[in-house]
Amino acid sequence: MWFKTFTVEELNSRPKNHIGAILDIKFTEIGEDFISATMPVDERTHQPAGILHGGASVVLAETLGSIASYMCIDPDKFIAVGLEVNANHLRPVKSGLVTGTCTALHRGAKTHVWEIKMYNDKGKMNCISRLTVAVIPKPL
Repeated sequence: MWFKTFTVEELNSRPKNHIGAILDIKFTEIGEDFISATMPVDERTHQPAGILHGGASVVLAETLGSIASYMCIDPDKFIAVGLEVNANHLRPVKSGLVTGTCTALHRGAKTHVWEIKMYNDKGKMNCISRLTVAVIPKPL
């Protein structure tokens, strides 16, 4: 499914000047048809009530889906950009880590659609998200 072989270390060694690094998103696993990453639930990702901010969950979802699309395309010819994202927040999380797992629902020539399920430390789903990514020619 992937354009080339990637390692977790490669994904985690990307430049650090982006929101995924600020929120300490770390890739943890690459499977044949999925990737996973974690994000801490702490003062960086809390909303004022002291629980995981829905926007932080969306950042995890978009990070996973965008990187998954990047892993599927020839980066010398194309770029992958988020087109639409939605999320259903199912239960609050106060602390610990959330783990997101991203799988493909559709991988076309011009669009990819990803499903991202997020779980708390107890293995209970706290969020489910869908991301549509546009695959566009790389600017010259």
